[in-house]
Amino acid sequence: MNIRAVIEWDESAQAYSATCPELNFVSSFGDTKQEAISNLEDAIKLMLEPIPDNLYSSKSSSEQIELVL
Repeated sequence: MNIRAVIEWDESAQAYSATCPELNFVSSFGDTKQEAISNLEDAIKLMLEPIPDNLYSSKSSSEQIELVL
């Protein structure tokens, strides 16, 4: 399953935020972009926990990131 994530730098919090619009705007944050993405992955997995692994794991090597400038 490919899921779009929006990564933004929050100047007031001095941290990155990561949000998934397709999944009710599940979001997380981190001191680095990678930490924010990793935390978002954890949040999404917790939300999708009742769904079997084979339905949301992807063998695709593609990466999709949306940047807002």
